[in-house]
Amino acid sequence: MLNSFLDLPRRLKQLIVGAVDLVCLPAIFFLAWSLHLNALDARVLWEPRWLALGTALVSLPVFAHLGLYRAVIRYIDQKIITTIVLGNTIAVLLLAGACQMIAAQRFSLPPFLIYWFISILYLLAGRFAARRLMLGKRNFPNRVRVAIYGAGEAGSLLANALAPGKQYEPVCFIDDNPQRYNTTVRGLNVHPSTSLEQLAKVHNISTVLLAMPSLTRPQQREILDRLTHLSLKIKVTPPIDSLVKGKSRVDDVRQIEIEDLLSRDVVAPDATLLSACISGKSVMVSGAGGSIGSELCRQIVALDPVRLVLLDVCEYALYAIEQELREIQATQQNGIELVAFIGSVLETEKCTRIMRTYGVQTVYHAAAYKHVPLVEHNPIEGIRNNAFGTLSMARAAVASGVECFVLVSTDKAVRPTNVMGATKRLAELILQAFARRGTRTRFCMVRFGNVLGSSGSVVPLFRKQIAGGGPITLTHPEITRYFMTIPEAAQLVVQAGAMGKGGDVFVLDMGEPVRIADLAERMVHLSGQTVRGPATPDGQIEIAYVGLRPGEKLYEELLIGANVSATAHPLIRRAQEAEIAWPFLEMMLTELEVACQRFDHRAIRASLAKIVSEYQPMAEIVDHLWQRQASSPAGAAGAADSARSHPLSGYGKGAAAASAAAAVPQRILEQNG
Repeated sequence: MLNSFLDLPRRLKQLIVGAVDLVCLPAIFFLAWSLHLNALDARVLWEPRWLALGTALVSLPVFAHLGLYRAVIRYIDQKIITTIVLGNTIAVLLLAGACQMIAAQRFSLPPFLIYWFISILYLLAGRFAARRLMLGKRNFPNRVRVAIYGAGEAGSLLANALAPGKQYEPVCFIDDNPQRYNTTVRGLNVHPSTSLEQLAKVHNISTVLLAMPSLTRPQQREILDRLTHLSLKIKVTPPIDSLVKGKSRVDDVRQIEIEDLLSRDVVAPDATLLSACISGKSVMVSGAGGSIGSELCRQIVALDPVRLVLLDVCEYALYAIEQELREIQATQQNGIELVAFIGSVLETEKCTRIMRTYGVQTVYHAAAYKHVPLVEHNPIEGIRNNAFGTLSMARAAVASGVECFVLVSTDKAVRPTNVMGATKRLAELILQAFARRGTRTRFCMVRFGNVLGSSGSVVPLFRKQIAGGGPITLTHPEITRYFMTIPEAAQLVVQAGAMGKGGDVFVLDMGEPVRIADLAERMVHLSGQTVRGPATPDGQIEIAYVGLRPGEKLYEELLIGANVSATAHPLIRRAQEAEIAWPFLEMMLTELEVACQRFDHRAIRASLAKIVSEYQPMAEIVDHLWQRQASSPAGAAGAADSARSHPLSGYGKGAAAASAAAAVPQRILEQNG
């Protein structure tokens, strides 16, 4: 019956509650009149019948005006006390005042005072009793039983909001403040965190809601370290300021992500650095549809450029970020000109025309092939896109008079063991060489590690594997990586670019490296499951080690040498590293391009090693075509003949270099700048 009532239309439920008050308020007045006279004589009690009816006729409009009937019974709180007392006081004063003017001789004030008191009790008791009945009796068999960590203001609001809902059933509070132990908040007992394991078993708790939004990241990690062994799902509530401003609801809890644990406390950005190369300028982002490129675009739009030019070779990625940015524009109404181009960074002429036509002043070059195994299997495309693509964009920038050019680099460029890392270091060397030629364009590079949530990141992969029941695939039990969130990385790229003087290599402070096996285990625990292993054979998720992939390192570095200095930003450092003068670099790039044209992978590897002296390949050549050719006798002979006939097979001979230069297409040898 209760469920049937709750499922009625809202307007009908309001009418029913009003009808109940219409009947009960006159009855309460008769009771007050009886108490005043201390008599139960029917004739005496019937005398004020019109006055009793007037109590309802006066009170209901007043209550309706104050919103009493708009309040949802299941969600009422202490605020309804003020509404009822105020409304009842106004109604009684109106009624008593009218009686004094019309029939002052027949009615005195005491019965009105008695009625005022009893009617308040009725209205409050009736509504809170109904609230209790609805919360206690309505059957939601699928509600998740939860413990709320934090018995403060946020926890109290959270419990009040969740209690009538269908999703969560608050069971108890957990708090680290001893003064709150053995107290009651919103009808729920407060316990210390040490009791959580026992409470979870007794009350069948499967989830912990972290309702302490003012915690710093280290404090949050400390709490989660104490909870992970319990294998409970852990979720977090929105910040209090977000709740106050109405941006979030208190029941908008979300699964706590590994990003919340790995990232550091946010360092407030320097507004001057953020706006220096963007505000009021025409800005271009290459690779605009990628993980870093798209986040750069979001942050750039918020900094009021005159124009934002997007360039990406992937049609869908470009379409997606363009649509997202246009939605942001519609909301902010900032009038920024947004222009999207499908194209490759290797198209020097097209990029030059774009930059000149749209007066581009700042370029953020984020276009790159970054997946280590894929680039290892397709090294020529990796070299062309990452290295020669950067060369093409740099030439276009110089020819167009771009003021600032920022390369998004990677920690894999430091002592690279794979083609991807070597090509990114080569891109750095190209920009360093351009910077020393005295052009108007300021070139700088920003180097950082893995970004959480980017395409190819282990985090979304692990999340998908956990959701599928495992196993989680890891390459090696001791592999470590640096991690940073995408928004933080993009923000620091913008700030570092503003500090560039020419040829700078900026290194972002990535914090401490993270052991990937620990990361996987933590993600399993946060999902409310356990890792299956020799010590825990009953665990749900297995971790399988598949071995290092071609070119993959156990650990990454951010600096080649020790020559590093601080900058104005606490998370950005400036590195001084070896460079190659442009005339020599140009000659070596020529050799590399010729080797790529001939698909001579031995020559390609030798050229890369000559330019990037720190490059130490960890695997054999694994290019798909090269391997297939090498596996057949005819293919192997052809590959050997190609290598012997290559004009640069001797390497280091001046005549050979000249011969190579003559063989290179004109677009590679065009004058720089």
